[in-house]
This record gives sequence, structure tokens and C-alpha cells, in this order.
Amino acid sequence: MKFICNSSLFLCFIDLQTMAEPSKVIHVRNVGHEISENDLLQLFQPFGVITKLVMLRAKNQALVQMQDVASAVNSLQFYANVQPSIRGRNVYVQFSSHQELTSMDQNQGRGDEPNRILLVTIHHMMYPITVDVLYQVFSPHGSVEKIVTFQKSAGFQALIQYQSRQHAVVARSTLQGRNIYDGCCQLDIQFSNLDELQVNYNNDRSRDFTNPNLPTEQKGRPSQPGYGDTVGYPQMANAAAIAAAFGGGLPPGVTGTNDRCTILVSNLNPDRIDEDKLFNLFSIYGNIVRIKLLRNKPDHALIQMGDGFQAELAVHFLKGATLFGKRLEVNFSKHPNITPGADTHEYANSNLNRFNRNAAKNYRYCCSPTKIIHLSTLPQDVTEDEILNLLEEHGTIVNSKVFEMNGKKQALVQFETEELATDALVCKHASSLSGSVIRISFSQLQNI
Repeated sequence: MKFICNSSLFLCFIDLQTMAEPSKVIHVRNVGHEISENDLLQLFQPFGVITKLVMLRAKNQALVQMQDVASAVNSLQFYANVQPSIRGRNVYVQFSSHQELTSMDQNQGRGDEPNRILLVTIHHMMYPITVDVLYQVFSPHGSVEKIVTFQKSAGFQALIQYQSRQHAVVARSTLQGRNIYDGCCQLDIQFSNLDELQVNYNNDRSRDFTNPNLPTEQKGRPSQPGYGDTVGYPQMANAAAIAAAFGGGLPPGVTGTNDRCTILVSNLNPDRIDEDKLFNLFSIYGNIVRIKLLRNKPDHALIQMGDGFQAELAVHFLKGATLFGKRLEVNFSKHPNITPGADTHEYANSNLNRFNRNAAKNYRYCCSPTKIIHLSTLPQDVTEDEILNLLEEHGTIVNSKVFEMNGKKQALVQFETEELATDALVCKHASSLSGSVIRISFSQLQNI
């Protein structure tokens, strides 16, 4: 297999004369006897759901079937730039000549045979689903040992391991097609062909109920690993871990290679903008170091982000957004950083920076401004009327909903336009409501 790669575009062009056409089945070579199924899962799960895995031990090879061709393409594009290595051994990947694994190909796998591990996809997900929620749903049907969750563009998914195959069979039979909440969060359940889930961390995205002493995150490393929260990928570059947070591939137009941290924002409304409002908007895409409004150009500002990738996300998602009646121009600055001074506002140590903890979770919620905003960290006794009173000054509210998740009050509010929702977020994020500092993000839901 031969690749010609342009790393600045994060794209690879494949020499079609030396390989099969793209397939959702990946052929892996040089798979030594020391390499396990879990090792291969760790290599490919950041890019999508693995539906089948066959170890061809006699040939030191393996076949990995992804859920779709796009996931397989994403993984091979990444490993064209980064040599995949497992337990110190380089492995080599290419598209298989098979478009799909058959029962004959799976003579060492389970196929659709009942198994104690379930692959669960959540459709129409209007409310957040955590490990605790899944445990409440699945544990009445048997002893749940482990849960791993991850986000795909097709939806939220989870792997759930029972103590016995019979427990998994009962759970699938009982829960298939059911809704977790009335009218939403529908369960689509299949049997996995995996033998054992490997869980390295106990947190809101993964849990090993047989080992409560696992750490919540990997010590000594920043909390930015996407699906790496749940399974360690020490051989993978940070770009792959971040890509995993976006469902296996970076958003279209985002390269992941930018190293410029400072952004120039122009065409601001100087009568209404200030540093804190810019912080509220740009902190959706990364941590903010400092902000400077330009005195000689009152409709211009410089914003220094935590790193180049976060700056690229902000430029990508906010270019052309409308704020206070003005269409924003958002570009990379020629300045590598902002020099601290009397006219700069410092945010590096602000506890309002969203990416200090659960960075991978926050990457998943990055998007362009939408009509619907999500409010969290609300007072437990808050009412819908109190929320509407807080936000109605920013424009027409079409719909709203207050709900409780894991014992915490949250809300969704839909405005008539993206601009109105943006104005509300910029003005009311981190404001106080009955003594609670509320958090506001854009929701990717189409409607409430």
C-alpha cells in the first residue's frame, strides 16, 4: 500500500494501482502473538465503532470491520502520517479486498452469536447519557461489570459488559427498541464480538464496576484524550485523540496542524462588546489566556487561546457568526501571543475556562452558533419562568424545557434565530441565578 500525504491538509491520496478500493474492512499485518484483540481495538476505536474483529493467528494478521467506510478511511488517513505500533511492534494497515466480513471470514469470531458484551447506540438523544444512566437502565437485567461510552457522528454509543452471556441476552431482549426517556433516547442493541472490555479510568464516560480503585484520568497528562479517557492510547499522537472526540475525524475544514494561538476578531459592535463577553463566546472552543481590545480600532480585538488547535476551532466555527448585529470576521493574528499590559485582561487562571477539566467532553460540544442553548449548573429549585425571565430580553423564545439529569437541574432554550441565541449566551454565561453561576453552551439539537 502506498500513500502520498499532505499533512497540512490532513488528507492522504491513495495510489489505486497498489491497493484495493476503500472498504470498511481493514487488513492488519505483522500482528504478533503478543498482540491481543484489545490492542487492536485501542488502535482503531478512536475512529469509529468496530463491528467485527477476526484474528488470523496462523498468518500474524487480523481483519477489522468498521461500522462504515468513512471510519475506515479516517483511520488509514491518520496512520499514513503516524506509524501504528503495538507493544513495540510496528503493524501495517491497508484496506481489505473484502467489502464486508462473511461468516466464513469470521471462523475465529462470533459474528451475531449472543455474547456477554452489548453494543448500544442511542438514537434521538435529547438528554445527556452517562455511565450512571446506562447502569440504571441495564443493571436490573443482570450483573454489569464494565461500561465504555463514546460519541460518533451517527450518535452516542456504548459497550456494556455483563457477567454472563445470559444476562446480556435478557437485557437485549427486554430493552431493544425501548426509550430511556419518554419520546427520546431510543436503544438500538447488538451483540458485540469482543471478549473483554479494557477500562483504564473510572469517570463519567467509562466504569469498571469490578475495580473501583481505578483513577479518574491518566496522571501526568492533560485531560484531552477523547475516547482515550476510557482506553489508553500511548502510541497515538494527540491529533488522533482529539479526532476521537469528534467521532473519529476532525470537522471538515479543520486540519489539526495549526500552531498559531492568537486570533484577530474584527467588525465587533464597540458599543456592546467587552472582554468578558468575548471570553464567554470564545471559551466554548478552548481555554482563554488573555484578551485585548484595540484602542485605535475599537471594533477589533485580539484573543489568545490555550493552543493552536483550540484557536483553529474558534476560527472555523465562529467565522461569519453574527453578534450584536455585526457579522464577525475571525482570523489568525500575525502576533504569536498578546503581550500582558494595562490594556489586557488575563484569563489564564480563570476557573471559568471550560477546558481545565473534561476537555474531551467539551470538544464534542464544539459547533457553530445554533438557535438552542443548553443551561447547566442551575439552582435545584429553579423554575422555567425564572429561566425565561433571565433570557427573554435577548429576543423571541420559541420553546424551552427544564429537566433533571443525575440529580442536577438543566434546561434547553430555543430562540428564533442563531443571532439571538448567541447574544443570550454571550451576556448570560457565567452570570448568577439565585446564587448559582450558570453555564451556557450551544446545543446541537435541531429542536426541543
